[in-house]
Amino acid sequence: MKSHRNVSVSQEALAERNLYGAVTSLRSAEECRAFFRDLCTPAEIQAMADRWAVVDWLMRGVPYRQINRLTGVSVTTISRVARCLADGNGGYALVVRRAQGNRRTRRSDSARRPEAARNG
Repeated sequence: MKSHRNVSVSQEALAERNLYGAVTSLRSAEECRAFFRDLCTPAEIQAMADRWAVVDWLMRGVPYRQINRLTGVSVTTISRVARCLADGNGGYALVVRRAQGNRRTRRSDSARRPEAARNG
């Protein structure tokens, strides 16, 4: 985290916790989009979107150079994401598991209720 001269370490930690709390209060992709568009520059959003896109390719075992050709994301960024997947805090893996679970739930819900799949 970037250090501010006039802010203590505990104040920085509190600000970071408050940010995470704000993110957890969001209830939909649309709310997240609005929040992140207000919070971040377009370049910051693109950098995060690039990193997130790379996660799926890496988990499929696609070589770095091929991911670079497919996505345009630099090999350096791909390598950084791979390091985080292997030795990071587990955030990518957690969200991937939850996203896979959500996809399975949506599929099974629409299989049980065909009208939901037709009507949206």
